[in-house]
Amino acid sequence: MSLETLQDIKQTVIFDAPIHKVWNAVSTSEGIASWFMPNDFESKVGHEFHLQSPFGPSPCKVLEIDEPNRLSFSWDTEGWIVSFILRELGDKTEFTFIHSGWKNPDTILPKANEKSSVIRGRMENGWVDLVNERLRKVVEG
Repeated sequence: MSLETLQDIKQTVIFDAPIHKVWNAVSTSEGIASWFMPNDFESKVGHEFHLQSPFGPSPCKVLEIDEPNRLSFSWDTEGWIVSFILRELGDKTEFTFIHSGWKNPDTILPKANEKSSVIRGRMENGWVDLVNERLRKVVEG
């Protein structure tokens, strides 16, 4: 069994939208629900909320807010951290998404009852779709 942990999932895209519009889509309950999952998010450090995932409600907690450039929260009980990093490029926005906190590839994640490596692969594809398709539609639409 290998001791190394899985790499973070990381994506950077450029949205043809001003930073405040992208920020609203990733830092409000309605915004997050419009492209990701239903939730009771509040933009306050320490706020505990739930994302309504296909596996049931996932407990989350807001860890960092630096409007309009950075937001991160813990997601579920596996030690995951999701971060959104925004950079203003004139009337466009560079958006970087990071899903970190992955364990060893062979660790079984109880909720899905599958290996970390399998879940990570599935989620990496899922995030590409979420960020490139769904979030893009929300902010550029």
